[in-house]
Amino acid sequence: MAVIHLTTPLTEADLQQLRIGDQVYLNGIIYTGRDAAHKRLADLMRQGQNLPLDLNGQVIYYVGPSPAKPGRPIGSAGPTTSYRMDAYAPLLMEKAGLKGMIGKGMRNTEVKQAMQKHKAVYFGATGGAAALIAQSIKAAEIILYAELGPEAVRKLTVENLPLTVINDIHGGDLYQEGVKQYRLD
Repeated sequence: MAVIHLTTPLTEADLQQLRIGDQVYLNGIIYTGRDAAHKRLADLMRQGQNLPLDLNGQVIYYVGPSPAKPGRPIGSAGPTTSYRMDAYAPLLMEKAGLKGMIGKGMRNTEVKQAMQKHKAVYFGATGGAAALIAQSIKAAEIILYAELGPEAVRKLTVENLPLTVINDIHGGDLYQEGVKQYRLD
């Protein structure tokens, strides 16, 4: 397992080097979004409309942060369970060029196949470490769907956001490999 520093937007060369279990420190701009925002974005794409933001090479963090304390850009920002976005993720990879997703929990087969086909990765953020994760977020701005409150789409500036590669572009799945490694047959 390697320790890798990446800056968004991500390129295919960035993703080619990643393997499951690698520790990644992510820098640059990322976006937030949960199921309500994903549904709106998917509906726009299905209607043939352009998205109101450019996701080509970008990363979406599945998070609904708490309100920011005075002097901080964001409150606690722990990952949400990713399977709720599985219905939308393949479309965002194919049509919008999404290259990374951050969350917690397993992805379905369709999403994993789309990651291989469209060269995208799934990063795990540590659940229960929301306050620690928030320290890597240096700026936060609501850019879409403010009426969704915590589920609004935010543009985040991150420095050394600690992540683990869960699914890579080579078909690796850390959850499956972990079970195999410790299974008692």
